[in-house]
This record gives sequence, structure tokens and C-alpha cells, in this order.
Amino acid sequence: MRDLHNNIDVRPAIDPYDHATGDAAVSTEVCDLQGFKSCELLLQFGSIADSDATFAIVFYEGDTTSPTTAVDDKDLLGTEDLLAPLFSDDNEVFKIGYIGSCRYVKATLTPTNNTGAILMSALWVLGHPDNAATANPPANPAAI
Repeated sequence: MRDLHNNIDVRPAIDPYDHATGDAAVSTEVCDLQGFKSCELLLQFGSIADSDATFAIVFYEGDTTSPTTAVDDKDLLGTEDLLAPLFSDDNEVFKIGYIGSCRYVKATLTPTNNTGAILMSALWVLGHPDNAATANPPANPAAI
């Protein structure tokens, strides 16, 4: 039987957020991978009001609750460039997977030339649990 439901956990990464104007970086919550062997970050964008904004995304890993080491491309499924939306990517979802060996991960998204609002949210999806079935509803542990 195909059963995704009992084999994933979902955690908040960026609560629904209106970035407004400016180029301030937005960081996800740190994700603790303890008890799981895979991780995916899903970024959802609503309206991106600016007509020439660009975005840079960097994925970080570490064995402490403050991951600061940029993830090597070989430890990502997909690329950070593919995760970054274009100004024309209203109402789209992007994903990137992490297959590295560190316990903690996070990501930062930095807009450039943003003079309009950016609506976004993000979720961590953890898979391949050490112990299934996972909790329903998900435990959504507090941010680190």
C-alpha cells in the first residue's frame, strides 16, 4: 500500500508573510532532522508585486541549532537557483531536498530590487522516519 501520510512530518518554515518593500533577508525556522532521514523545503509565493525583483536563496546545515555552513550542491536535490522565484512567478510553489548528514538545516531568501510586496510561506517536509507512523496532527515543534 502506498502510504505517504504516516511517513512524513510537516513543520513550519516561514509562516504566511508579507515581505512588503525592501531587500531584507528572510530566514526559515531551523529544522531539526532528528528521527528523520530526508527533508524537503517547500516555498509558496502569492503575489510578487515588483516587476524586476530577483531572489537569492542559500541553504545552510550544521550540527548545532544555528547552522551556518552553506550546503554543498551534492547534498541538495534540485538547486538553490531553481528554488528562487522570478518576479513573474506569482502563485507558484518551489521545492528543494536536503540529503546531507547534518542534524539542523535552514534557508535564507534575499530579494534584490524589491519595491513591491512579496507574499510567501514555507514548510519543511520530513520523511523516512525512524519510527512510523508519524503523529497526526503533526507535532510542529517550537522553533529552535
